[in-house]
Amino acid sequence: MSQDLSSKENPIATRAALGQAIPVTNLPVQRGKIHIKEQKGRFQRLRTGLNSLLILFFFLLPFIPYQGRQALLLDVERQEFHFFSLTLWPQDFTLLAWLFIIAAFALFFVTVFWGRVWCGYLCPQTSWSFAFVWIERQIEGNSNKRHALDKAPWSLEKVVKRGVKHLAWALAGLITGCGFIAYFIPASELYPQIFTLSASFWVTAWVWFFALCTYLNAGWMREQMCLHCCPYARFQSAMFDANTLTVSYDAARGESRGPRKRKQATDLGDCVDCNLCVDVCPTGIDIRNGLQYECINCGACVDACDQTMDKFGYDKGLIRYASENELQKKEVKRFTSFKFVGYGIAVITMLSVFALDLYRHQSIDLNVIRDRQSLYREVGDGRIENSYTLKIRNKTQEDHQYLISLANTANHGIAKETSQKVLIRAGEQLSYPVTVFEQKQADFAGTKLQKQTIAFTVTNLSNPKEKASQASPFFSLSAF
Repeated sequence: MSQDLSSKENPIATRAALGQAIPVTNLPVQRGKIHIKEQKGRFQRLRTGLNSLLILFFFLLPFIPYQGRQALLLDVERQEFHFFSLTLWPQDFTLLAWLFIIAAFALFFVTVFWGRVWCGYLCPQTSWSFAFVWIERQIEGNSNKRHALDKAPWSLEKVVKRGVKHLAWALAGLITGCGFIAYFIPASELYPQIFTLSASFWVTAWVWFFALCTYLNAGWMREQMCLHCCPYARFQSAMFDANTLTVSYDAARGESRGPRKRKQATDLGDCVDCNLCVDVCPTGIDIRNGLQYECINCGACVDACDQTMDKFGYDKGLIRYASENELQKKEVKRFTSFKFVGYGIAVITMLSVFALDLYRHQSIDLNVIRDRQSLYREVGDGRIENSYTLKIRNKTQEDHQYLISLANTANHGIAKETSQKVLIRAGEQLSYPVTVFEQKQADFAGTKLQKQTIAFTVTNLSNPKEKASQASPFFSLSAF
């Protein structure tokens, strides 16, 4: 009897028994609204803790002060991006590009080893969705009560509960919108302006835009974002291999499934077909159908199944984090697989390049612009002059005095007409005109254009190691 059920009703069990690979399936998930059943367990405690820390850091980071201002502030209007003691400008965006690339490859590296744990434990969509589910549970009750409320006819109680829930969602969305914009506008100014209705039109518009996105994504769409909008779900299979740990159902042990009483002797497998693994799944899939791209590896079904196994006196781990090779009793090469090593080397290499780029990051930005009106000027006292404008930016958060000097001029009799020291305020750019001249003999009559190379150097007088140089041509006349 058990053999018939296994072969006719569950092809996944048949493939597992024959030692064949269990493919990523594309089976339909639950239709309609999913009311996630609350589940407790070690993985849910871990997920809840990480989600809570993520949300807490998201809201608190903009309130961290540093040297009289917000420690993390992306000031788009002034094009200044502050990260504690480091200030980045648009020309430093290569550093941010490296950070994004490193984050992407680090995600790939983790995915090769542990599947979609990012989605299950750290993704903002998951964190805010579960937060909105928690709000819904406090107002409308557990999953059974929410199902019953959906089916109940409209009444005063239903209107009040739904109204309070959506108001709470809207307030959570508004606070989230403020939290996001607080990274671009000082939080100490933003929150009072928003809640006293004194913010400007565009600030208010952006806050409410992100509030609406949060309300729709976490309140209404939830798993639809993971199933249909998130690209990561679509290309994750390209990073998986037979050694990747994913939430998996041990079909060889669990089939043939079927209900039974506790301590009842039976020829069935360990799966009691309680369906709890489906009830607690935030995307509504049945993990017993095999690996599916909708699975976010949150471990809710693992906790639910372990709880049921305890009640029936069976060993835990019918649903667990396991690799394909482990399920098929093959050798597991988790740390020596080509993808794991390859992504690891890529992450280490890019971290090294980023560290080198950060080490070479200059606190002074110098741009030398030649006069575009003429290559040179001849003045009455026998001098040949070239004019330049030095664009000097102080990229630090303190005022500094700088020394301007010339190089490559000792053998050419070239000098400059300018004061050597300039004061530049924190974060400011100074446009400084400089005239460089070459003194000629009184009887000199040049006939040929001559080009020399000179170099301007700007040095921070308070820290001579901080300097920037740039070469530029100097044009004069030659007798040959």
